[in-house]
Amino acid sequence: MSRKKRRFEQLEAAAAANKEKKIYVNPLQKKVDEKLEDVERKLAGKGRTVIYIMAGVVIVAIIAMIVVRMNRSSNATAQAALGKAIELSQSRVTDTPPLAGSTEKTFKTEKERAEASIAEFQAVADKFGGAVSEKARFFIAVNRLVIDRQAGIQELEGLANASSDVGKLAKFALAQTRAEDGKADEAIALYQELAAMDDPLVAKETVNFELAKLYEKQGRKQEAVDIYYNIAKSASEAKDLDGKPVTMTETAKKAKQNLQQLEPNRAKEIAEPAPDNPFGGGPIGM
Repeated sequence: MSRKKRRFEQLEAAAAANKEKKIYVNPLQKKVDEKLEDVERKLAGKGRTVIYIMAGVVIVAIIAMIVVRMNRSSNATAQAALGKAIELSQSRVTDTPPLAGSTEKTFKTEKERAEASIAEFQAVADKFGGAVSEKARFFIAVNRLVIDRQAGIQELEGLANASSDVGKLAKFALAQTRAEDGKADEAIALYQELAAMDDPLVAKETVNFELAKLYEKQGRKQEAVDIYYNIAKSASEAKDLDGKPVTMTETAKKAKQNLQQLEPNRAKEIAEPAPDNPFGGGPIGM
Protein backbone atom coordinates (compact mmCIF):
# COMPACT_ATOMS: atom_id res chain seq x y z
CA MET A 1 0.00 0.00 0.00
CA SER A 2 1.61 7.06 -2.93
CA ARG A 3 5.87 8.94 -3.90
CA LYS A 4 2.71 9.23 -4.61
CA LYS A 5 3.05 15.49 -6.84
CA ARG A 6 1.56 11.91 -7.43
CA ARG A 7 -0.90 10.29 -9.76
CA PHE A 8 -3.15 9.78 -6.83
CA GLU A 9 -3.25 13.75 -5.96
CA GLN A 10 -5.23 16.75 -7.19
CA LEU A 11 -4.28 20.38 -6.87
CA GLU A 12 -6.94 22.55 -5.28
CA ALA A 13 -6.98 26.29 -5.82
CA ALA A 14 -8.14 28.28 -2.82
CA ALA A 15 -10.79 30.82 -3.67
CA ALA A 16 -10.11 34.25 -2.27
CA ALA A 17 -12.90 35.94 -0.34
CA ASN A 18 -13.21 39.52 0.88
CA LYS A 19 -14.84 38.38 4.11
CA GLU A 20 -14.10 35.10 5.81
CA LYS A 21 -17.12 33.15 6.92
CA LYS A 22 -17.02 31.49 10.31
CA ILE A 23 -17.41 27.75 9.89
CA TYR A 24 -18.65 25.53 12.68
CA VAL A 25 -16.26 22.68 13.34
CA ASN A 26 -17.64 19.57 14.98
CA PRO A 27 -15.22 18.71 17.85
CA LEU A 28 -15.54 14.97 17.14
CA GLN A 29 -14.90 15.49 13.44
CA LYS A 30 -11.85 17.63 14.28
CA LYS A 31 -10.37 14.87 16.41
CA VAL A 32 -11.03 12.27 13.70
CA ASP A 33 -9.43 14.47 11.04
CA GLU A 34 -6.38 14.91 13.24
CA LYS A 35 -6.18 11.15 13.69
CA LEU A 36 -6.39 10.56 9.94
CA GLU A 37 -3.79 13.23 9.29
CA ASP A 38 -1.50 11.47 11.77
CA VAL A 39 -1.92 8.20 9.86
CA GLU A 40 -1.35 10.04 6.58
CA ARG A 41 1.86 11.63 7.89
CA LYS A 42 3.16 8.18 8.84
CA LEU A 43 2.44 6.95 5.30
CA ALA A 44 3.65 10.04 3.44
CA GLY A 45 6.84 9.61 1.45
CA LYS A 46 6.55 5.83 1.33
CA GLY A 47 5.40 5.53 -2.27
CA ARG A 48 7.96 2.84 -2.99
CA THR A 49 7.91 1.30 0.49
CA VAL A 50 6.52 -2.20 0.78
CA ILE A 51 3.39 -2.72 2.85
CA TYR A 52 3.03 -6.42 2.30
CA ILE A 53 5.34 -8.91 0.60
CA MET A 54 4.32 -12.47 -0.09
CA ALA A 55 6.01 -14.52 -2.80
CA GLY A 56 7.22 -11.30 -4.38
CA VAL A 57 3.87 -9.52 -4.37
CA VAL A 58 4.25 -5.82 -3.63
CA ILE A 59 1.47 -3.42 -2.67
CA VAL A 60 2.83 0.11 -2.24
CA ALA A 61 1.96 2.22 0.79
CA ILE A 62 0.61 4.99 -1.39
CA ILE A 63 -2.60 2.99 -1.68
CA ALA A 64 -3.16 3.25 2.05
CA MET A 65 -2.57 7.00 1.96
CA ILE A 66 -5.07 7.43 -0.86
CA VAL A 67 -7.73 5.47 1.03
CA VAL A 68 -7.11 7.66 4.08
CA ARG A 69 -7.83 10.73 1.96
CA MET A 70 -10.86 9.12 0.32
CA ASN A 71 -12.17 8.29 3.78
CA ARG A 72 -12.66 11.95 4.68
CA SER A 73 -15.98 11.91 2.86
CA SER A 74 -17.40 9.31 5.25
CA ASN A 75 -19.02 9.98 8.61
CA ALA A 76 -16.78 10.64 11.60
CA THR A 77 -17.32 7.28 13.32
CA ALA A 78 -16.61 5.34 10.14
CA GLN A 79 -13.54 7.48 9.47
CA ALA A 80 -12.17 6.75 12.92
CA ALA A 81 -12.76 3.01 12.59
CA LEU A 82 -11.17 2.71 9.17
CA GLY A 83 -8.30 5.00 10.16
CA LYS A 84 -7.60 2.82 13.20
CA ALA A 85 -7.59 -0.32 11.05
CA ILE A 86 -5.23 1.25 8.51
CA GLU A 87 -2.88 2.32 11.28
CA LEU A 88 -2.87 -1.23 12.67
CA SER A 89 -2.05 -2.61 9.22
CA GLN A 90 1.00 -0.32 9.14
CA SER A 91 2.38 -1.59 12.45
CA ARG A 92 6.01 -2.64 12.54
CA VAL A 93 7.01 -6.28 12.24
CA THR A 94 9.88 -6.87 14.64
CA ASP A 95 11.18 -9.23 17.31
CA THR A 96 12.06 -6.27 19.48
CA PRO A 97 9.26 -5.39 21.92
CA PRO A 98 8.17 -1.73 22.23
CA LEU A 99 9.85 0.39 24.88
CA ALA A 100 8.30 0.38 28.32
CA GLY A 101 5.34 2.69 28.45
CA SER A 102 4.98 2.78 24.66
CA THR A 103 1.53 2.29 23.16
CA GLU A 104 2.97 1.20 19.81
CA LYS A 105 1.54 -2.02 18.44
CA THR A 106 4.06 -4.42 16.89
CA PHE A 107 3.92 -7.93 15.46
CA LYS A 108 6.50 -10.69 15.26
CA THR A 109 5.53 -11.83 11.77
CA GLU A 110 3.82 -10.53 8.64
CA LYS A 111 1.25 -13.30 9.05
CA GLU A 112 0.32 -12.19 12.57
CA ARG A 113 -0.09 -8.60 11.44
CA ALA A 114 -2.18 -9.62 8.45
CA GLU A 115 -4.49 -11.76 10.61
CA ALA A 116 -5.01 -8.93 13.10
CA SER A 117 -5.58 -6.44 10.30
CA ILE A 118 -8.14 -8.64 8.57
CA ALA A 119 -10.09 -8.98 11.81
CA GLU A 120 -10.03 -5.19 12.31
CA PHE A 121 -11.10 -4.42 8.74
CA GLN A 122 -13.78 -7.11 8.85
CA ALA A 123 -15.27 -5.44 11.93
CA VAL A 124 -15.39 -2.17 10.01
CA ALA A 125 -16.97 -3.83 6.97
CA ASP A 126 -19.62 -5.50 9.13
CA LYS A 127 -20.51 -2.35 11.04
CA PHE A 128 -20.53 0.19 8.22
CA GLY A 129 -22.00 -0.24 4.77
CA GLY A 130 -21.44 1.49 1.46
CA ALA A 131 -18.10 2.99 0.52
CA VAL A 132 -16.49 2.41 3.91
CA SER A 133 -17.28 -1.31 3.75
CA GLU A 134 -15.85 -1.46 0.23
CA LYS A 135 -12.60 0.17 1.36
CA ALA A 136 -12.36 -2.23 4.28
CA ARG A 137 -12.88 -5.20 1.97
CA PHE A 138 -10.07 -3.92 -0.25
CA PHE A 139 -7.67 -3.96 2.67
CA ILE A 140 -8.92 -7.39 3.71
CA ALA A 141 -8.01 -8.66 0.23
CA VAL A 142 -4.56 -7.06 0.35
CA ASN A 143 -3.84 -8.57 3.76
CA ARG A 144 -5.22 -11.91 2.61
CA LEU A 145 -2.35 -12.09 0.10
CA VAL A 146 0.00 -12.68 3.03
CA ILE A 147 -2.03 -15.58 4.45
CA ASP A 148 -3.68 -17.15 1.41
CA ARG A 149 -2.35 -15.62 -1.77
CA GLN A 150 -4.85 -17.15 -4.17
CA ALA A 151 -7.80 -16.21 -2.00
CA GLY A 152 -6.51 -12.64 -1.79
CA ILE A 153 -6.16 -12.46 -5.55
CA GLN A 154 -9.70 -13.73 -6.04
CA GLU A 155 -11.01 -11.05 -3.68
CA LEU A 156 -9.07 -8.37 -5.56
CA GLU A 157 -10.50 -9.67 -8.84
CA GLY A 158 -14.01 -9.23 -7.49
CA LEU A 159 -13.31 -5.68 -6.35
CA ALA A 160 -11.45 -4.74 -9.55
CA ASN A 161 -14.62 -5.21 -11.59
CA ALA A 162 -16.20 -2.20 -9.88
CA SER A 163 -15.97 1.26 -11.44
CA SER A 164 -15.53 2.89 -8.03
CA ASP A 165 -12.32 4.37 -6.63
CA VAL A 166 -11.73 1.19 -4.67
CA GLY A 167 -12.18 -0.75 -7.91
CA LYS A 168 -9.34 1.27 -9.43
CA LEU A 169 -7.08 0.59 -6.47
CA ALA A 170 -7.90 -3.10 -6.64
CA LYS A 171 -7.10 -3.13 -10.36
CA PHE A 172 -3.70 -1.56 -9.64
CA ALA A 173 -2.97 -4.07 -6.85
CA LEU A 174 -4.13 -6.92 -9.09
CA ALA A 175 -1.82 -5.74 -11.87
CA GLN A 176 1.08 -5.98 -9.46
CA THR A 177 0.20 -9.53 -8.47
CA ARG A 178 -0.02 -10.48 -12.15
CA ALA A 179 3.41 -8.97 -12.80
CA GLU A 180 4.96 -10.74 -9.81
CA ASP A 181 3.41 -14.03 -10.94
CA GLY A 182 5.08 -13.69 -14.33
CA LYS A 183 1.79 -12.95 -16.11
CA ALA A 184 3.18 -9.89 -17.88
CA ASP A 185 0.57 -9.69 -20.62
CA GLU A 186 -2.29 -9.70 -18.09
CA ALA A 187 -0.51 -7.10 -15.95
CA ILE A 188 0.10 -4.91 -19.00
CA ALA A 189 -3.58 -5.07 -19.95
CA LEU A 190 -4.59 -3.91 -16.47
CA TYR A 191 -2.04 -1.08 -16.41
CA GLN A 192 -3.18 0.02 -19.86
CA GLU A 193 -6.79 0.18 -18.61
CA LEU A 194 -5.69 2.38 -15.71
CA ALA A 195 -3.51 4.59 -17.91
CA ALA A 196 -6.46 5.18 -20.25
CA MET A 197 -8.69 6.44 -17.43
CA ASP A 198 -9.17 10.16 -16.87
CA ASP A 199 -8.63 9.59 -13.15
CA PRO A 200 -7.08 6.20 -12.33
CA LEU A 201 -6.69 7.40 -8.71
CA VAL A 202 -3.20 5.96 -8.63
CA ALA A 203 -1.04 8.58 -10.31
CA LYS A 204 -0.66 8.00 -14.03
CA GLU A 205 3.06 8.59 -13.58
CA THR A 206 3.24 5.50 -11.37
CA VAL A 207 0.95 3.43 -13.58
CA ASN A 208 2.97 4.26 -16.68
CA PHE A 209 6.25 3.61 -14.90
CA GLU A 210 5.10 0.10 -13.95
CA LEU A 211 3.94 -0.41 -17.52
CA ALA A 212 7.32 0.66 -18.89
CA LYS A 213 9.14 -1.74 -16.59
CA LEU A 214 7.11 -4.63 -17.99
CA TYR A 215 7.76 -3.55 -21.57
CA GLU A 216 11.47 -3.41 -20.75
CA LYS A 217 11.39 -6.94 -19.31
CA GLN A 218 9.63 -8.17 -22.44
CA GLY A 219 12.34 -6.65 -24.64
CA ARG A 220 9.98 -4.00 -26.02
CA LYS A 221 12.67 -1.38 -25.65
CA GLN A 222 11.20 1.41 -27.76
CA GLU A 223 7.86 1.30 -25.99
CA ALA A 224 9.61 1.41 -22.62
CA VAL A 225 11.86 4.26 -23.75
CA ASP A 226 8.93 6.34 -24.98
CA ILE A 227 7.12 5.99 -21.66
CA TYR A 228 10.19 6.73 -19.54
CA TYR A 229 10.89 9.77 -21.69
CA ASN A 230 7.33 11.09 -21.42
CA ILE A 231 7.29 10.65 -17.63
CA ALA A 232 10.59 12.44 -17.12
CA LYS A 233 9.93 15.12 -19.72
CA SER A 234 6.52 16.02 -18.28
CA ALA A 235 7.91 16.13 -14.75
CA SER A 236 10.81 18.35 -15.79
CA GLU A 237 8.40 20.87 -17.30
CA ALA A 238 5.80 20.80 -14.50
CA LYS A 239 4.94 24.09 -12.77
CA ASP A 240 3.08 24.83 -9.57
CA LEU A 241 0.14 27.23 -9.28
CA ASP A 242 2.58 30.15 -9.10
CA GLY A 243 4.31 29.09 -12.29
CA LYS A 244 7.45 27.88 -10.51
CA PRO A 245 9.23 24.63 -11.46
CA VAL A 246 8.19 21.60 -9.44
CA THR A 247 10.79 19.23 -8.07
CA MET A 248 10.72 15.93 -9.95
CA THR A 249 9.18 13.03 -8.07
CA GLU A 250 11.23 9.95 -7.23
CA THR A 251 9.29 8.06 -9.89
CA ALA A 252 10.19 10.64 -12.53
CA LYS A 253 13.84 10.60 -11.47
CA LYS A 254 13.89 6.82 -11.71
CA ALA A 255 12.26 7.01 -15.15
CA LYS A 256 15.05 9.33 -16.28
CA GLN A 257 17.69 6.98 -14.86
CA ASN A 258 16.16 4.05 -16.73
CA LEU A 259 16.03 6.16 -19.87
CA GLN A 260 19.73 7.00 -19.48
CA GLN A 261 20.53 3.31 -19.43
CA LEU A 262 18.43 2.54 -22.49
CA GLU A 263 18.98 5.67 -24.61
CA PRO A 264 21.56 8.06 -23.07
CA ASN A 265 21.28 10.64 -25.83
CA ARG A 266 17.55 11.00 -25.45
CA ALA A 267 17.89 11.33 -21.69
CA LYS A 268 20.16 14.34 -22.25
CA GLU A 269 17.17 16.21 -23.68
CA ILE A 270 15.63 16.32 -20.22
CA ALA A 271 16.91 18.84 -17.69
CA GLU A 272 15.75 18.60 -14.09
CA PRO A 273 14.21 21.80 -12.69
CA ALA A 274 16.76 24.06 -11.00
CA PRO A 275 16.10 24.68 -7.29
CA ASP A 276 14.84 28.12 -6.30
CA ASN A 277 17.46 30.64 -5.25
CA PRO A 278 16.79 31.37 -1.55
CA PHE A 279 18.27 34.86 -2.06
CA GLY A 280 15.98 35.72 -4.96
CA GLY A 281 16.95 36.47 -8.53
CA GLY A 282 15.61 33.27 -10.05
CA PRO A 283 16.66 29.63 -9.86
CA ILE A 284 20.17 28.82 -8.66
CA GLY A 285 22.62 28.39 -11.50
CA MET A 286 20.79 30.79 -13.81
